[in-house]
This record gives sequence, C-alpha cells and structure tokens, in this order.
Amino acid sequence: MIHQTVVTQFSKMLGNLAAILRKAAASAEERKFDTGILLRSRLAPDQLDLTFQIRTACDTAKLGAARLAGKEDAAPVHADDEQTLAELEARIASVVTYLKSFTASDFSATERRITQPRWKGKSLSGEEFLIQHVIPNFYFHITTAYAILRHNGVAVGKKDYLGDMPYRD
Repeated sequence: MIHQTVVTQFSKMLGNLAAILRKAAASAEERKFDTGILLRSRLAPDQLDLTFQIRTACDTAKLGAARLAGKEDAAPVHADDEQTLAELEARIASVVTYLKSFTASDFSATERRITQPRWKGKSLSGEEFLIQHVIPNFYFHITTAYAILRHNGVAVGKKDYLGDMPYRD
C-alpha cells in the first residue's frame, strides 16, 4: 500500500499539477500577462507563494519516499532556483522519475523510526510518518498551488486536480 500511495498516487498528482501549470501558462499568454505574477502569487499575505508550494510538494514526495525506504542520501537535490513555470515543470518531472525508481519492497520496513532535525530528537514510525506527516503535507501544498492558480483566474476545476480516474464499466 505504501508503494501505491507514495509512488503511484503522488506521481499522478504531480502529473496533474504539471498539467495545471501548463494551463496557467496558456492562461497568462491568452490574458497577456507575465507568468511571474502567478509564481509570486499567494492566497494570504502571510502565506508562501506558488513557487514555494510547488517546490514543497515535490520535496515532500521525494523526501517522504526516501525516508520511508531508508534511502535519504540518494534523494535528488534541487537548488530551489526555478524562475519559470517550465523550470517548475522540469522539477516535477525529475521527482516523478525518482519516485518511479522505487519498488514495493523498498517500503517494507514501516517500523523504521523516522526523524528530522526540526523535530529535535523526536521520531515517528514509518507508518505514522506517512499517514500523519507525508500524505497531509503533500496534499496541502498541491491543493494550495491549485487554489492560488484558481484564485488568479486560471480556468481549472476539480477534474484537473483529480486527473484521469480508473473508471471501469
């Protein structure tokens, strides 16, 4: 189940985010404004901007997978210097490629204790880390990025957010 969530679902949602970014670029071109306005947009004055939301969604996915698999040192490093929608799309693509390198057996040690420097010596089990931290944090930043673009008039809806569904007859 961890592989299906972290690799399959996170890759899908990052792909949906990339598609939404392409719609944002088309919207800016059609409405004749610089996409940099979108990249710096936020929903509230004390909230971080669209660029931060995308970077953090990517980091949550890649570092969540790496920590759950005990492969944190192998996670790709991004410089956090993206300045365009295309550069952010490239970051998303690199994270999806990284996620797809994991196998189900990479996530077999859910009893592993996971910690981070900001937790000051505290830890979570792999399962707690996934359920209590990674999943909510990932979706928070994906949803916030979607909401920033929607708030700025990009014509996206729930179908764009959810993407293709595996419906069956």
